[in-house]
Amino acid sequence: MDNTRDTGKKKTKPPHTTVQYMCDRVLPNFAKHFLCSGPQEFPFTKFFLGAGFGAIYGIGLYYGLLHKIPMYEEYRIPVACAFIGLCALCCAVSAYLRCSILLILPSMLGTQGRAYVMVFVLACLYQGPVSNIHRNVQDIAFSMGCNIELQINHSKVMWKVMIDPFKKVVQDIVDEKKKFEQEAQAVKKTFQDIREQVMGEYGYSNFHIEPVLRSKSTQEMFAAKTMLRCDYVVEEGMYRCKAWFDKKWQACMHTISIPLLNHLLCLPMTFSFLCNILKVMTPWCKDKIPVEGNFGQTYDKLNFSIERLGDDFSTSVVITKTEQQTVVGDQISQSQITEELRAAFQKNMILLDRFVDIIQILLSCSFVCIFLSAFSYARNYNRDICFDNMYITTYFRQIDARRRKLEKRYLLPLKKAEHADFIFPWSLKMHPSELRICGLGMLQVIPLSFFTGTLLAIDWFLYRIFTIIRTYSYTEYSLSSSHHIEINVGGQSMMATLLRQSIGALNTSAAMDLNTNNMHCLPQPHCLSQSDYLWSTLPLLLMMLLCCVQVYSNRLRRVIAAFFFPKREKRRTLFLYNGQIRRRIFYIEMQRKRLMRRADRARVNSLLYSLCWRLGCLGRHCCVCGEKQKGECEECPLQTCKAVYCAQCWKDLGRFCFACTPFTQNISGENNSETDIKYAE
Repeated sequence: MDNTRDTGKKKTKPPHTTVQYMCDRVLPNFAKHFLCSGPQEFPFTKFFLGAGFGAIYGIGLYYGLLHKIPMYEEYRIPVACAFIGLCALCCAVSAYLRCSILLILPSMLGTQGRAYVMVFVLACLYQGPVSNIHRNVQDIAFSMGCNIELQINHSKVMWKVMIDPFKKVVQDIVDEKKKFEQEAQAVKKTFQDIREQVMGEYGYSNFHIEPVLRSKSTQEMFAAKTMLRCDYVVEEGMYRCKAWFDKKWQACMHTISIPLLNHLLCLPMTFSFLCNILKVMTPWCKDKIPVEGNFGQTYDKLNFSIERLGDDFSTSVVITKTEQQTVVGDQISQSQITEELRAAFQKNMILLDRFVDIIQILLSCSFVCIFLSAFSYARNYNRDICFDNMYITTYFRQIDARRRKLEKRYLLPLKKAEHADFIFPWSLKMHPSELRICGLGMLQVIPLSFFTGTLLAIDWFLYRIFTIIRTYSYTEYSLSSSHHIEINVGGQSMMATLLRQSIGALNTSAAMDLNTNNMHCLPQPHCLSQSDYLWSTLPLLLMMLLCCVQVYSNRLRRVIAAFFFPKREKRRTLFLYNGQIRRRIFYIEMQRKRLMRRADRARVNSLLYSLCWRLGCLGRHCCVCGEKQKGECEECPLQTCKAVYCAQCWKDLGRFCFACTPFTQNISGENNSETDIKYAE
């Protein structure tokens, strides 16, 4: 019984990986046996547990990456269920797919995760400084349009103040049309008496004179009529005088009935010849009743004016408005400035929103790239035995310890020249290939950081400029205007009445006092909040951190793949160990060839090397491992060689300097058929 137990203990194998070691120390036996079991063991348990793990992982991936994809709401639940179900099915039926899905986590910490963060930075830049710059520029454009409209409104007010009195005068004249016509008719009636006095045919005998007078001018006709009327008055006086004498003689004769006596006493009543004395008035008329020389012309003009007064008199106000467009674009008028600006900015906002939708789709679809990267790693891990096979694993150390115990050729500790070919998973020091990946990642972050800093600086400068504009662009407008026109026309004459009806319409009064400011037109610049600055800069710091974390997350990928494919990991480790054993056998010959090639190139550039050596530009580095030598080191005995070696490399080369040996093309023991080990980026 004791021998059986001892034999069982001897058959117990130590864990080949760190994961197996942790499972042995932490988990119970049934859990450890389940996790480290083969592909054909526990099929139903693995199916259901894999499905549950895939469902949980799918839920996390959907809400972390895919739920922001723009789609109709009724499609979201079916898409989510289909995606989660697909993840569950993949994890349930295939360890290969379980490994690929689990490899998504380290892939998100690598190049694909950095690409995701880069797209996320672009989205944050749009929502932060880009949107803020667009909003501030839009406010400035609206402010300019508002100020222009304010100036236009002020111009309209001033023009209205200037034109309203004139319009009022014209409108008053239109309103007084009927009254003016009535006054014109009254003037005509009044002038009719004057016309009858001038052109009348009374006061003289016109039977044989009137046809002759009609052929003369108004001046001559009026002068002739005046003389005829004077002669007519004299003749009429003589006629009445004679009639009076006759009447008195009849009365006297009737009163004195004594014959002869009555003739004697009534004799004076027969002196009718005395009436001829009235003929003396004819020369007096010519001298005392003169007619002015321009009376006829004045009368004709006045008569023509009176005749035309009120004829065809009409009033109407016709206002013609001419639109003058100030072109600031294609067919944009002053009244459409704000609307056109708003439409233009709205169009730009639509384009920017589409750009954001594209960025959101890229963010959501980046899961595809991450999954393809994880799937590609798992596929290459199983197909290419040299792929990412350069780690000193636990199984590698176990093989080396077993060979050392059997006193066979072993590898550990590695020689200094071999350190560049291997990666120690638990070492924080970066391998040169890992350092190159980290440097390339930093080179991607630097332009994006510069672009982000430029956008933030532009936004800050614009905010400061717009703040200054708002502070010093406040303007108050004071528009004052007043006028009072009063024309007094005295008298009651015809002309006075007409002037009061026409010129009196100019009597207007107006006053205007307008005080405004452009406070509502001033821009209101917006500055970024602290959260905006943090969302714009923290992703950049995260990208820089991912550049460093990528080195260690890439090492984690091999650990995950080795957990799912332990037999493949053993074959890979054996292949790596055996290949390094073969290289160790020919180590001296390989270093000899490399040193002779370097020495041959040094002879070609001996002048440049000697100059750099004298100037102190070249440090003292080991020719084999490249380590910088600070203290004592081994030098080639020949003074013309100047080759430097560290103590270990000098010992490994048998204390012989191969840099002094002439170059030979064929070296015994060289193995050119060895496959190169590739690092998975």
